[in-house]
Amino acid sequence: MEQITINEAVFRIKILIEKAIKEGGIEAKNNLIRTQIPINLLHDAAKASFISQGVNPLRVRPQLGEHIGELKLAGFFKCKDQDICLLPKHIQMHSEILNFDGILKGERDKYGFEFTEHTLSVNVRSQLSSIAKNFDTLYERTFAEAINLHLRCEKMVLGEFYMIPVFAYDDEAARNHKVKFKSNPRVMQHIQKYIYSFNAIINNRRILLGEEYKYERVCLLIVDFSRPTPIIYDTDEQLKHDNLLPSNSTASINQMNFPTFTKTLLKLYEERFGIGNFI
Repeated sequence: MEQITINEAVFRIKILIEKAIKEGGIEAKNNLIRTQIPINLLHDAAKASFISQGVNPLRVRPQLGEHIGELKLAGFFKCKDQDICLLPKHIQMHSEILNFDGILKGERDKYGFEFTEHTLSVNVRSQLSSIAKNFDTLYERTFAEAINLHLRCEKMVLGEFYMIPVFAYDDEAARNHKVKFKSNPRVMQHIQKYIYSFNAIINNRRILLGEEYKYERVCLLIVDFSRPTPIIYDTDEQLKHDNLLPSNSTASINQMNFPTFTKTLLKLYEERFGIGNFI
C-alpha cells in the first residue's frame, strides 16, 4: 500500500467530493461522505506519517490501506472502536473482567488494562459542513473520548486529528450539480474559536491526574478546499496572511499542526513507556 501524504489526502478528498456533486448532486455528495471514503484518506495519511517516523507497519491497526478491524478498547464509561492504534510490541493481551465501579463493571475486556494503557490511540474526525454548526456538540464529544480512556488508563497516550474547512461546500448549488463554496463573513472569528478551544483546553496533556479530558496532542487541520489545490494551514503566519486570524490574535495553530503531530505523540510515548515498543 502506498504511503499517502496529507497534501495528497486532502486533494483526493476535494476531487472525490466535487466529482460526486457534478455527477449526482447533493445526494451523491452525502452518500459519498457516508461511505467514509473521504475521511479514510485522512486515516491513511496519519498512518503513513507514523510509519515515516519509524513505526513498524505491522504494529498499526487497522493496517495502512485497511479500514476495518479497529480495536474496541474499554475505557471507564464505554468500549469504543479506535480509529488508529499502535500496538505495543512488548505487552501481550490478557483478557480480564472489569471490576471497577461503573457502567462496565463485570464486562470482559479481551485486551486487558496493561495492553490498553500501552496502546497509542488516535481518533480522526472531519467536518465538511459549516464550521459554525453544532460546535458545542462536536466539542463535547471530543473531550468525552479522552476522559473515557484516561479515567481508566491514566498514562495512555491519545491523539485527536480533526479536519475543518475554511469554507463549506454550498448545498444549494450542489442540488443543481454545481460546485460552489459558501461565503462566511465570520470565518476569522470561527477559526479563532476553534483554535482557542482546542489548544487552550484539550491539547498538550502533561499532567496525569486532573487533565484526563485532554489529549496528549491534537491536530487541528484547517483546509481551504475552495482553492484549485487545497491549502493546509500549518502556521499562525499563514492564517493571518490570508485573513483567517486577526493580526493581533494570540490564538496559535503552531502546536496543533500536522507536520509535528505524530512526531510529538511518539516522543511523549517514549518518555512514558520507553523506546522500541513500535519497531
